[in-house]
Amino acid sequence: MSTSPLRVDPYGAFNFLISFAGAGTLGGFSECAGLEMTLDLEEYREGGNNATTLRFPSRIKWTNLRLKRGLTSRNDLWLWHYSFVQGRVQRRDGLITLQGEQKNAVRSWSFTRGIPVKWSGPTMNASQSQIAIEELEIAHEGLSLL
Repeated sequence: MSTSPLRVDPYGAFNFLISFAGAGTLGGFSECAGLEMTLDLEEYREGGNNATTLRFPSRIKWTNLRLKRGLTSRNDLWLWHYSFVQGRVQRRDGLITLQGEQKNAVRSWSFTRGIPVKWSGPTMNASQSQIAIEELEIAHEGLSLL
């Protein structure tokens, strides 16, 4: 009798939390995008070797995080972004936690030295009944899997 390996299903991407150091959890978000990094390569054309170009790892680039949530009475995202407009710079570290079906943390990513580079308010249209959404884009200096 053969035993089959235990089936491991992937996690759903709909249950996650966003928190900032010193600010705690920022409520529910409908979308988090930008968990991405790219390794740049430098090319070197070796003299006498016309058959190939050598490629060496160079720098890591981090994609900006894009957070979307329904607009509520909380204005903490706006205030953080607007503080930069007023010259009160406060970078923040943060944590993105993916939760399993029982609301337990299954994977977490931390970002460091975040800067709110773009805030977008809701698109309003009287002929539709959609939820008002605000979006914050955060540039950062590193992403770590915890």
